Amino acid sequence: MTGLLTVGAILLVGAAIVFVLWRGSGPRQDFLTEAQRITFETLHTAWSAAPPLRAGLVPEAAKKSARHLRTLLDTPALALTDEAEVVAWEGVGEHHSADAMRLAQEVFSTGRTRAFDIGCTLPDCPVQIAVVAPLTVEGHVVGVLAAYSREASAGLVRATNEVARWASGQLELAELDRSRTRLVEAEVRALRAQISPHFIYNSLSAIASYVRTNPERARTLLLDFADFTRYSFRRHGDFTTLAEELKSIDQYLALERARFGERLTVTLQIAPEVLSVTVPFLCLQPLVENAVRHGMEGKVEPGHIQILAADAGAEAHITIEDDGIGMDPEALRRTLAGQVDETAGIGLGNIDERLRRFYGDDYGLVVETAQGLGTKISVRFPKYQHGLHP
Repeated sequence: MTGLLTVGAILLVGAAIVFVLWRGSGPRQDFLTEAQRITFETLHTAWSAAPPLRAGLVPEAAKKSARHLRTLLDTPALALTDEAEVVAWEGVGEHHSADAMRLAQEVFSTGRTRAFDIGCTLPDCPVQIAVVAPLTVEGHVVGVLAAYSREASAGLVRATNEVARWASGQLELAELDRSRTRLVEAEVRALRAQISPHFIYNSLSAIASYVRTNPERARTLLLDFADFTRYSFRRHGDFTTLAEELKSIDQYLALERARFGERLTVTLQIAPEVLSVTVPFLCLQPLVENAVRHGMEGKVEPGHIQILAADAGAEAHITIEDDGIGMDPEALRRTLAGQVDETAGIGLGNIDERLRRFYGDDYGLVVETAQGLGTKISVRFPKYQHGLHP
């Protein structure tokens, strides 16, 4: 996959260089050499075909990309198929599209580019031969690209094969995008699964204890519990705002304060400027739950948790600190390396991995801890990140 990204980067840089040469020469293209003009037009056409291909072999997107792919090959017609049907036909001779899947079957079975004699009986039909090349994703043929022309040539076969390889690269990137989305969804499901059953039981028990003595507080806590669970198990969006995440945390802490009473104190210091910052869904609440767990459980004396959200120019800085029992640094190292170790924190490895994937390795969790000395977790979020929306 690194190779695909490298090739894409080279093509993009090449297109940018030629575009600069073109713009630098003024509005006319007379100052371009013929080679520069051809290179510019080819790269422009290729990159016009790329976004639809990144959507996969679906009819609407395939039709858009087929138009540009046919321009690249300069053929009378071009077809794209998936494993079951023709998803796009571009150009003349569409009456031949019904036979495209029959031609594709041999390419599916061999994985090799083939040329076929169509033998159309219509005298003026320019579709007489078909060069059919496989479209592959991770070594599996997922479709074919068929270029139709009046006559076969070695140049057309080579060109069709190369265009199919380039299109396969775009489909690989599309699959990578889908895999990344599935991975993020799986990670969020894993975080939801780690919401402690003991927390749910203890919250409901605390609410029940107020039903007779303080019905109004019981009602408020029940609404907090409903809103907290609704937020945690919502089904849309990989991102949210810091304000929404903090609201969920406040509801969680209200339930925990009902359970621990005066033994749990919480300090929040939130800069209003960072409330609208986009953050990954469920990236902070598990850290606060972890602070309660390590800050209170197994501790007789009162515990204190401090949550700070500060404006730091282009970034928002969040710290969550407790004065509890701390964590074993070696167990923490293992969980941040991807090994499951619940003694080192709820979902820490999961959250650290998501942050690094979204923002880069400089944005992972920073954890300061020692057994018996509490824990401080620091997180940074860029205020503006292209493509990330709540």
